[in-house]
Amino acid sequence: MKKILTLIASLCVFVACSQEKDTKPPKTVQSNPILLADPTIFYNKGTYYLYGTTTGNIPNGEGFQVYTSSDLKKWNGPSGAQNGLALKKGDSFGDKGFWAPQILEYNKKFYMIYTANENIAIAVSDSPLGPFKNESKKAIIESGNQIDPFIFIDEDGKKYLYHVRLTNGNRIFVAEINDDLQSIKPETLTECISGTLPWENTENKSWPVTEGPTVLKHNGLYYLIYSANDFRNPDYAVGYATSKSPLGPWEKSADSPVISRKNTNQNGIGHGDVFWDKDNKMHYVLHTHYTNSAVSPRKAGIIDLSFEGNKIKAESKSFVLFEK
Repeated sequence: MKKILTLIASLCVFVACSQEKDTKPPKTVQSNPILLADPTIFYNKGTYYLYGTTTGNIPNGEGFQVYTSSDLKKWNGPSGAQNGLALKKGDSFGDKGFWAPQILEYNKKFYMIYTANENIAIAVSDSPLGPFKNESKKAIIESGNQIDPFIFIDEDGKKYLYHVRLTNGNRIFVAEINDDLQSIKPETLTECISGTLPWENTENKSWPVTEGPTVLKHNGLYYLIYSANDFRNPDYAVGYATSKSPLGPWEKSADSPVISRKNTNQNGIGHGDVFWDKDNKMHYVLHTHYTNSAVSPRKAGIIDLSFEGNKIKAESKSFVLFEK
């Protein structure tokens, strides 16, 4: 009987050890986020092209990488024409601080408008993959410091350069830009907005920040989507203002911020661009902090946007970070 009990005990120990081994949690699969800040997406002939300020793989003084996707889920790259870069230092204006690019197709060419050396320049290519080249090697505005450019072309063909001027804060301005996209009409330069609301300056800084403008038109009304607070602040967030004219005056929405850490659980979420997918659904591509305790390198992702009447709504449950 003693031998039988000993055998049963041994079997129990064996079974218990086997169960413990089999029920160990599976190894965590490490994600591989795309490390871009201030991102933008350009859609062309079935392919999505993702650009932004490089924050992880290479120094942001080397140029702009580009990633590609056919479905916004699987991303390849960096796929730029020059070792992953769509634009590289040497073909560009400036030699450091390559930030916040925007891509547009115009006159059968592809244009990249961007920041370098805290000034705005524009480069041209025959392909969204580049190589983009800035032939003039000059800034569009040759006085002061400007960042975060965005070109909006209205239905009447007039073109507007929205940008941020570094003067008593990061303030968003607009000016008409000439048809060659190389210079502005200085007499049209107008301030749009600055950081005056509590949500736009949660740390009460003496240098309030509004930046990252994107402009679109819906039902005859102009929408200026922007980010506020310093990008290092967890409260960095996205709001919008509306106007009946591309030059303003602008009325800030009482619904702002529409994207923030409160509805996405992501710190430092913002500074992106609107784009429409192949099914004509509207999205906003943006960046977040790397973790809850680390700002950089920042990660890129998207969130769905929609109009409800004249209001912009973000579908926070749709937020997805990009992985490669």
